[in-house]
Amino acid sequence: MKILIVEDDKTIAGLIAEALKQQQYTVEIAHDAQSALNYLEAAAIDLLILDLGLPKVDGITLCKTIRQNNYNLPILILTARDTSLDKVIGLDAGADDYVVKPFDLAELLARVRALLRRVQTTYLPCLSWEKLTLFPDTAEVRYNGQLLHLTPKEYAILTVLLRNGSRVLSRAQILDQAWSFDEIAGEETVKVHLRSLRHKLKAAGAPPNLIETVHGLGYRLNPNVKSAR
Repeated sequence: MKILIVEDDKTIAGLIAEALKQQQYTVEIAHDAQSALNYLEAAAIDLLILDLGLPKVDGITLCKTIRQNNYNLPILILTARDTSLDKVIGLDAGADDYVVKPFDLAELLARVRALLRRVQTTYLPCLSWEKLTLFPDTAEVRYNGQLLHLTPKEYAILTVLLRNGSRVLSRAQILDQAWSFDEIAGEETVKVHLRSLRHKLKAAGAPPNLIETVHGLGYRLNPNVKSAR
């Protein structure tokens, strides 16, 4: 899952981003409204954490613009504005939740999970292929019931593959979906993480070709080993 933080305070943005990354989320950071809109146009964002005190264009205006442009992702406002009227204005602008600064980090993460659960109710509660199952709500991955201990990037790559099924993805496409824009990584990095991911899957009993290499094109989950469900 990819989360966009729109916050002009770089210290606060970095603190939240690091906490989210530890929970296996992919994170982008924008420091103003226009940068946020650019991110939304360029990539699939699953949730937005929005500060109201942004430079040039304030957060309420940005929230309204996002809704007017028919982006349906959940929006969590994170702001120092703490009056009841401020909350009403934020929620009426299209936000789904409202958290006041200073905030408790554990509570913020819980609210993020709750908002993402609402989104997931319109989809399958888990992602699966053959005996492989990924549970987005708990960030757990199991093969035939056995828990796999994956790094954040292995988890992100596997999520991308499970979301696309037998569709072939190039290394560049995997990079685009599993890495943040500000992370420096080349296509060879994808190959290294895939090698490690395959090793962990094989150790759990998965077929060695569960993640198939389509030579000259990319990677996909092998349709020939998918079990009937």
